[in-house]
Amino acid sequence: QVQLVESGGGSVQTGGSLRLSCAASGYVYARYCMGWFRQAPGKEREGVAAIRSDGTTYYADSVKGRFTISRDNAKNTLYLQMNSLKLEDTAMYYCATKSGTCLGQFAYWGQGTQVLVSS
Repeated sequence: QVQLVESGGGSVQTGGSLRLSCAASGYVYARYCMGWFRQAPGKEREGVAAIRSDGTTYYADSVKGRFTISRDNAKNTLYLQMNSLKLEDTAMYYCATKSGTCLGQFAYWGQGTQVLVSS
């Protein structure tokens, strides 16, 4: 049974940093694409970043240069380092995974961790 558990969310002022983690279990983590998504109140969920099993990364334009996605296959853990946080980064952040490439629907999702950025 695939399980994804996010942590690391919290409250931070604009310009600050947070590091999100996602602990994965129940499947062959190293072979799967991992992604971070977010959903702000009243908005649709959007993709933030993704990383393939070979380490290739993808970022939404809104976070390029500020966020860094990484994975530790030995620890079955996904990370999202978020720097220079802006008010508009406030959202619930979700970890997700799928087999194969990072294209298409993600099959498994965590429960989310809240990020609140204030001025």
